Formats: sequence, C-alpha cells, structure tokens
Amino acid sequence: MVGNRRADKAGSGWTREQVSDLLFAGFLGVVIGGRVGYVLFYGFEELMQDPLYLFKVWTGGMSFHGGLLGVISAMFWYARKNGRTFFNVADFIAPLVPFGLGMGRLGNFMNSELWGRVTDVPWAIIFPNGGPLPRHPSQLYEFALEGVVLFFILNWFIRKPRPEGSVSGLFLLGYGTFRFMVEYVREPDAHLGLFGGFISMGQILSLPMVIIGALMVAWAYKVNGATTSNVSK
Repeated sequence: MVGNRRADKAGSGWTREQVSDLLFAGFLGVVIGGRVGYVLFYGFEELMQDPLYLFKVWTGGMSFHGGLLGVISAMFWYARKNGRTFFNVADFIAPLVPFGLGMGRLGNFMNSELWGRVTDVPWAIIFPNGGPLPRHPSQLYEFALEGVVLFFILNWFIRKPRPEGSVSGLFLLGYGTFRFMVEYVREPDAHLGLFGGFISMGQILSLPMVIIGALMVAWAYKVNGATTSNVSK
C-alpha cells in the first residue's frame, strides 16, 4: 500500500498502525457522508416523502461530495484525537485518494452506471441500461483525470517539502477542476433540471472545491511557507 510505504520512510512521522486507523476513519466518513450527501444533494424530495429513505442503501445512491465532507469530518476527529493538525493529516492522505477514486470510476464503468451523454464520437459505447444510443464513457474520463492524472500530479508535488495545507489544497483544486470538466459530457440527473441543463449539480458542488483549493494553496505558501508537512519523505 502506498500509505504504508510512505509511513515506513525515515522521518515520515507516521506508523503503519496510524495509517490503518486513519484509513478506517476515512472509510467510515466516505460511507456515511456519501450516503447522507446523496440524499441531501440529489434525493431530498424522496427524503421528505420518506425519512427512512436515508437508510435504504440497497436502492443505491452515493455522492462523492458528501463522502468528501464525511472524510473531512473524520480527519478533524482523527487529528484532534492524535494531537496532530488537520492539515498534517489532510496532506498525508490527499495523495492516496486518487487511487481509490480511479478504482471507483472503473467500477462505475463495469457496472454500467453514471454513463455519459449521447454522442457520435468513435469511442462511444452503448451501455446495457443506458438506452440504444451510444454514449460518452464518462466513467473512463474520470478514471483518467481524477484517478491517474491527479495521482501523478499530487505524488510529483510531494517529492519536495511543501507548506502545510498546500497538498490538500491542490487535491481540491485538481479534483474540482477535472470533475467540472467531465460534467459537460456526463449524463446529469434527470430529476434535478438545474437552470435548463446549463449547469449540473456536480458542477455546482465542484466550483467551491476549485475556489477553496486555490485559496488554500495560496494561503499555505503565504502563511505556512516555513512549515512543511511530512509528506515528501
């Protein structure tokens, strides 16, 4: 595991046990936050009609943005419990996240879910439950951008000591930008109908990530320029 290899390096400031505890807390944050976020962002009407809809996980429905909020909450809890700063924890885990995101998008592709808009590009795919028309394989676009490209960007970035907060800020900036781009070819949730289809809920939720991420990177270099996270060792 990438996290364990980084923890094993001299001076990392982390142990394998700490990495395991952090990942477990993050997993709980993803599951709980992902479900709550989906219900609030995409299924609020169903929740109002049936409050138990929140717990009907077998019907499907997870939100990345909700999962992110869940992970952030878990990192705050972990940092407080272990006497670390929030950004020390966030900067350590951020370069690990794209790998999981990429695997999740491959799973979406294999399960024929979250497909793209109808298109006539040569690499279009007819999904079994997506109707008879060829569509963008938007899951693969997200795998490439959110998984592979973002993974290499972040792990290249941490090869040198960076100001505390800059790594997690770069993750938010990178993910938000890539997700906003892919939303243009991703089939939006039909029941939302935001602004006549001009902008999707995914884009609305991604814009704050781009803005906050850029501000975090700028803030980190201005305020924490002399304080580096143990992510490059």
